[in-house]
Amino acid sequence: MRTTSLALVIGLLVALAAGPAAAAETVKIGFITSLSGPAGIIGKHMKDSVELALDHLGRKVGGLETEVIYGDDQRKPDVGKQLADEMLKKHRVHFVSGVIWSNVMLAVAPTVTQAGTLMIGTNAGPHELAGKMCHELYFTTSWQNDQTPEAMGKYMQDQGLTDVYAMAPNYAAGKDMISGFKRYFKGRIVDEVYTKLGQQDYQAEISQLRAKSPKAVFVFYPGDMGIQFVKQYAQAGLRDQIPLYSVYTVDEVTLPALKETALGQWETRYWSPDLKNEPNVKYIADFRKKFGYTPSFYGAQSYDGIMLIDSAIRAVKGDLSNKKGMVAAMRKADFKSTRGRFTYNVNHHPIQNFYLLKAVKGAGGEVEMQVQKAVFENHKDAYHKDCGMRW
Repeated sequence: MRTTSLALVIGLLVALAAGPAAAAETVKIGFITSLSGPAGIIGKHMKDSVELALDHLGRKVGGLETEVIYGDDQRKPDVGKQLADEMLKKHRVHFVSGVIWSNVMLAVAPTVTQAGTLMIGTNAGPHELAGKMCHELYFTTSWQNDQTPEAMGKYMQDQGLTDVYAMAPNYAAGKDMISGFKRYFKGRIVDEVYTKLGQQDYQAEISQLRAKSPKAVFVFYPGDMGIQFVKQYAQAGLRDQIPLYSVYTVDEVTLPALKETALGQWETRYWSPDLKNEPNVKYIADFRKKFGYTPSFYGAQSYDGIMLIDSAIRAVKGDLSNKKGMVAAMRKADFKSTRGRFTYNVNHHPIQNFYLLKAVKGAGGEVEMQVQKAVFENHKDAYHKDCGMRW
């Protein structure tokens, strides 16, 4: 009788000990993006890239069974925060990732990190999170907002341009973009105009722009806003009169709608489908085969985000409770990124190259973005010195 009781006790202890380990065999990732409305196309690029990353990993991130919970933030900070809370409390996710919009990220990231959970941003890069609000549990696989317009500012400065008219949506990223542009462009800014986030009609602003007679125009209008602005700028007959330079406006999300209207457009960014490194070539080929269209940088960043998480979990041998170990692993950026090799700065933002791209007719006759040259190599963001982390 005693032997039987002892065996039962031992059995129960073994079962209890095994319980948490068994529960940890599924890694849960909450992925927040915009999946509805005009911005939904961006979210599609991101979600499809997450799914491709899962395919490449055999549907197991870090070698563990994986569940991804997708959430639609509707481009609203309060909805994004609500999603993050739900993912943390109801779904008990181990990671939160994604987020397109900087105002949404400023609501989501602190919610996640204050709960002691890892946040892996795959687009938005507000300056606050690169500087004083940096956090050991927050990483990004994209960029800090200012960096890409810094590259365009440098290019336009080097071209000797002046009398530039600057425009962007009136939200966190829009202000960062123009701030970054002015950090390297030292010529005269004719005017600095901020429009409503999500605005579709720019005829009044374009009339005001024309009246100011600038020598060039710099804009940041991502997704649906970019399609409408560039089309209306061309319809106003200004493309041949006043050169248009942009960031995150003419890309693989907007080109299918813009087509020839975008020809000759100059952009700067860290990534392009024609970057010839092994992970990127595979990503582009497999994405086109699976989904039937060309992915954008939004997708490449999201793909990289899953690969970063995979590298962290593998480093701790699947022990999802070892957050310090996962942070240490992520800081090494030891995964095959679609941008090629990069390193993390002290604030967990990439130190990476930024390129000048041009919209040209590709070999197949379709308009595509092609890298022309590097503007910056191993470029650091302007806010890392304000980050208190040291490692």
